Amino acid sequence: MYHLRAFAEPERVADVVGALRDLPQVRHIVLGGLTDDTAKMLVMAEVEAGDVDEAFAALQGAGVAADDLSVSHTDFARPVPPLDEELRDSGGDDQALVWAEVAEAAVANVGLRPAYLVYMAVAGVIAAFGVLGGSPVLIVGAMAVSPDLLPMSAACVAIVARRPRLLGRALGTMGPGLGLVALAAFLLTTALRFFDVVSPAIDLTREHVGELATVNIATVGVALAAGVAGMLAFETRASFAVGVAISVTTVPAAAYIGVGGGLEQWGVALGALEVLAVNLSLLLVSGIATLAVQAAIERRRGGFMPGRRAYRGAGGRRPDTAGRR
Repeated sequence: MYHLRAFAEPERVADVVGALRDLPQVRHIVLGGLTDDTAKMLVMAEVEAGDVDEAFAALQGAGVAADDLSVSHTDFARPVPPLDEELRDSGGDDQALVWAEVAEAAVANVGLRPAYLVYMAVAGVIAAFGVLGGSPVLIVGAMAVSPDLLPMSAACVAIVARRPRLLGRALGTMGPGLGLVALAAFLLTTALRFFDVVSPAIDLTREHVGELATVNIATVGVALAAGVAGMLAFETRASFAVGVAISVTTVPAAAYIGVGGGLEQWGVALGALEVLAVNLSLLLVSGIATLAVQAAIERRRGGFMPGRRAYRGAGGRRPDTAGRR
């Protein structure tokens, strides 16, 4: 269940309430008081997940600006219904895809913020030690640190929703982030060589790490599966729990590029670059496919699936700009 809050001009309140009443899964419409700064009236309601996007579009059509609309997700504890009623209601829309929420998460998680860059640099350092020492444990640790699931999933959302600006921001976050992983690994390896801690003759093709520079059937299968898992995790806010699924295909390969370059083993570095390119392509393909299938299912169920202009209302803005200040 979602709590909807809308701030409307007093003369538009009747239209706003009427728009909400026309939606089948909206209930408990409540009128609040006037705001002190804008003299707008607060309208609140409970909305099922399947009607959130349609409610946003209807209210913007009724003259409510995008900045005056918001929802919050709440888990309720209700009296236990009779068993037959519980079974009858078990196929409801609680798990329906709320596109406004996904779009907002996509916008919020792109950008070269200092914390993101620090995480990626740290992931590069840890992964480099894992590659140099042949330690799968350290490589997995680097995957857990890396937040690259967020811009990757945002890129999938942008492509499916046909938002080129959001796609540019997502790629502009993901590319430099993975480049920083490779650079951190390169600088660390170069420093270790300078102090004679590692030898340039170290075998990077040995067991456990050699496969990071080779494209094979496992590379393809893992990348496709990781894209599906990552997209679903992004939608359900399980990003940190499932983020390793994405990072297993990106961070080790990016670090391997840096280590190979630092040891001047350009052949294995180029092999890792090929692996990284293939993985990124397959992650996008499977992530986009996952989102597109969900969109098709929602349309078939009669759900509201917004297109590029669906959120344009009196404010004339899309969700990817509505949250900016």
